[in-house]
Amino acid sequence: MGTPFSSSSAASSPAPALGRAHTRRLREIYRSAGWPCQDALEIELLAAGLLDRVHAASGHESLRVTDSGLRLLAATLDTNRAAYSAHEALVEFVAREMARAGRLSWRGLALRAQRPGVNGSKATWCVAKPDVFSIRNTSMERYVDPIVHEIKVRRADLLGDLRQEAKRAAYLDLGETWYVLGSDARGRCIGDPDEIPATCGVMLQQGGRLFVARPAPRPARQGLPFSVWMALARTTPVGPPDAEQALLGEPSPGPN
Repeated sequence: MGTPFSSSSAASSPAPALGRAHTRRLREIYRSAGWPCQDALEIELLAAGLLDRVHAASGHESLRVTDSGLRLLAATLDTNRAAYSAHEALVEFVAREMARAGRLSWRGLALRAQRPGVNGSKATWCVAKPDVFSIRNTSMERYVDPIVHEIKVRRADLLGDLRQEAKRAAYLDLGETWYVLGSDARGRCIGDPDEIPATCGVMLQQGGRLFVARPAPRPARQGLPFSVWMALARTTPVGPPDAEQALLGEPSPGPN
């Protein structure tokens, strides 16, 4: 049996503020044999009563997630599932709206893109994974007008993404780039358009509709690299709304 770390001394001190790093470590310990790292995160989890120290007869010490820790993990899973569902719903909505506008749109693509060099260094290649990628339904390469939509439904994810300049540079290499900002549980937008870099456009989701808060600058380059064309050729674009009904043909005219 393990001896809980929590004691009268721990109860008298303020509980540490727990963040995503703490829940991530808690999941790692739950999935593993529980070998201690003896770092600051572990100390705070022990102090919060989310971990127990277990002493084996051999003298070795391991960690066990307490019932309180399991409840925290369960609550985190519920929050993550809700955010994932909201994100996927908005991704689907944006992809369908692009199809409704007559464009060919894709979700979940992995596209080869180039990031410009920094301080005189050479440009580097990477794999970009935009939430939604769309092009015009045209056979003229100079009119293809590629657009990237990056979907955000949680403010923490938005702020984390805004710090990733390299990721944004890869999107801009693919084409015109937009951030689509969802709303929180109170119906408030998760971000301000002014927080988004001027190189990107901003759309807001409000009441089941999309509104342009700031247009995106038009990219100087036209067309698409061959590698992107090949990636599009290997995948199926999102169908337009009511595509299945359209396959049935127009209804027959009634009697005069």
